[in-house]
Amino acid sequence: MTLTCAFNRHGSLLAAGSTDGRIVIFDVITRGIARHFQAHVHPVCSLSWSRNGFLLLSGSMDWTISVWEVLKGECLYKYRFPSPILRVQFHPIETDVFLVCPMKLRPVVVKINGDQKHINFDEEGGEQNIFASFDRLGNRIFTGNSRGKVLVFDSKTLELSTSFQVTSGSSTTTGIKSIEFARKGSNFLVNSSDRTIRVYDGDLVKATNGEPQQVEPVQKLQDLVNRTQWKKCCFSGDAEFICAGSARQHDLYIWDMAHGNLVKILHGQKGEHLLDVVWHPNRPVIASVANSVISIWAQTHAENWSAYAPNFKELDENEEYEERESEFDIEDEDKSVEDKDESREDNIEVDVVSCDPIKAYIDSDIEDEGEVLTFIPITPEIEDPEEGFWAMTKEEAENLEKMKQDEKKR
Repeated sequence: MTLTCAFNRHGSLLAAGSTDGRIVIFDVITRGIARHFQAHVHPVCSLSWSRNGFLLLSGSMDWTISVWEVLKGECLYKYRFPSPILRVQFHPIETDVFLVCPMKLRPVVVKINGDQKHINFDEEGGEQNIFASFDRLGNRIFTGNSRGKVLVFDSKTLELSTSFQVTSGSSTTTGIKSIEFARKGSNFLVNSSDRTIRVYDGDLVKATNGEPQQVEPVQKLQDLVNRTQWKKCCFSGDAEFICAGSARQHDLYIWDMAHGNLVKILHGQKGEHLLDVVWHPNRPVIASVANSVISIWAQTHAENWSAYAPNFKELDENEEYEERESEFDIEDEDKSVEDKDESREDNIEVDVVSCDPIKAYIDSDIEDEGEVLTFIPITPEIEDPEEGFWAMTKEEAENLEKMKQDEKKR
């Protein structure tokens, strides 16, 4: 039974964690299984990809965290914590730093070399169930607690930078369930227990040397009719839309970020309970997890042949075609005479070697992207290979013949 899923940065691979501790990596284009391995002994509750896609981080209810090499499917590092893991997240830029949110404990920033630093909450003594997340570039760590307070820390020094309160109405505080950042821009959303999704501008949350400040949300999104509690929220790849999954049933609500209007409601099958939802990094595709099944939501594809041939005409019924007299002649007599002096560029060199970077994957704040893992090579498994499919060596042939003779003697 699948519990959670996560796209890699390019959206070419989808990792899924299950209740039996397995991790399955799907190829998004072929929809086939690229890798699968037994990761934990208890359910996998959180997954996170490194920026280059070579590493996958998994957190489980068995109190352990594992760092996996995706190509080989090997566990490189394993860490054990005093309580079950609620959430793990790789640093958005650095591939050797990740953030851990253990149950009923303070969040921890872990370096792969073994260094661990706890985030201190001096004024929050005894606070439990704290959610933490890196911002888009990993410069700050945003944390939220059940009292509705958001604390912002510097990711390097872990010193308190600023804080603000999320309130419901005039004075009532509301618990914070999750914080999600957009892939583009500075916006982030806060999912709270009062059934409201608040969108904030990260540029307005400025450092105040630990002093609290007042930050007003840019948008407030909620279901005024059904008063739905939200299980999981996320931004679209271009940060122009927000998707939220209902905690009661398999329904997805999509809002326009600019105006806050509800654009679409996607209804799953009745009786299903949503567990997770993620938006593809650069395509209008949503993956949701409900009742151990990953559902892919996408737009219906409409064939438009006129895009390939402008003169193409779709026929509702058969029509009798009138053939021109010179249609199939070697030299078309009806064709207009071309200008012989017209210059033609027949010998045009086309570069098929160099690869231009895709703008959707480039961050303006980062110059060097480095090597990335986009796809996983798959070796086909042949159950009954035909004779002569591969050539055996002389030694292999002799061993095979010897085995056959031994079987006959038995």
